[in-house]
Amino acid sequence: MNPAKVSGKVPYFHVDAFTARALGGNQAAVMMLEAWPDDALLQAIGAENMFAETAFLVPDHTGQSDFELRWFTPEVEVVMCGHATLASGHVVLEQDPMRGRVTFATRKAGVLEVARDGDRYVLSLPVVPTARLSSLGSLDAAGPLLGQPVPDEVWQGDGYNVFVYPRAEDVLALSPDFKALLVYGDAQFIATALGADHASGADVVSRVFVPGGGIDEDAATGSAHAALAPIWAQKLGRHAFSAHQASARGAEFACRLDGDRVLLGGDCVTVVEGLFRLP
Repeated sequence: MNPAKVSGKVPYFHVDAFTARALGGNQAAVMMLEAWPDDALLQAIGAENMFAETAFLVPDHTGQSDFELRWFTPEVEVVMCGHATLASGHVVLEQDPMRGRVTFATRKAGVLEVARDGDRYVLSLPVVPTARLSSLGSLDAAGPLLGQPVPDEVWQGDGYNVFVYPRAEDVLALSPDFKALLVYGDAQFIATALGADHASGADVVSRVFVPGGGIDEDAATGSAHAALAPIWAQKLGRHAFSAHQASARGAEFACRLDGDRVLLGGDCVTVVEGLFRLP
């Protein structure tokens, strides 16, 4: 299919996701288009916005979902993004108070859903499967690149590397070598620990680094929690738990493992609403 000639003014929203306060959580730009333009324009807009993610919505006329959805960092298109999907759901549902949910067809992550849950939202993502490594193997150099101390466990999936540390303060102390981590491409490096000794009071804490995707440290990462949920559900012995992403902006997640899906509860705040002038 040839890209459409898309120009003029399009609705634009700047949303802070997985936070109940403005200027917290993770920033996402949400842009509503009538048709898909050339990919080069989408990537250029992602670079212009300079957010971790810009989400683009186009009405889905196939009947599979309500909208088609794609996400771009300042440097690459990603396979799955949680916070920008939650932000997209927030934008659509805010415009129609009688609507209870919205679905999004994606290129590689299947159909995703955002539903109302009282005053907040619940995002449904597919589980990101990981397996615990008996040795670091290809990640042998990556552990030290995150900084000290050494993790207790390492779990690996397709593009997701989870490092489990003894304490939350170990996660907070990490100082990664972002330049050196570029060799691993746009893979996620997720540092996590129990939250017992963290001020947030959350069951689990984490930090997420994606330097190969143009994001040294992400502020709130829904897709990372789709990898963390099965690991921590097993460790905690229960399917539901609270999580805090200990970035500079901070972010809060209500996580629940539901079969092959991960349900992430969270809040959103619209910070900017207006029109984006396409070239």
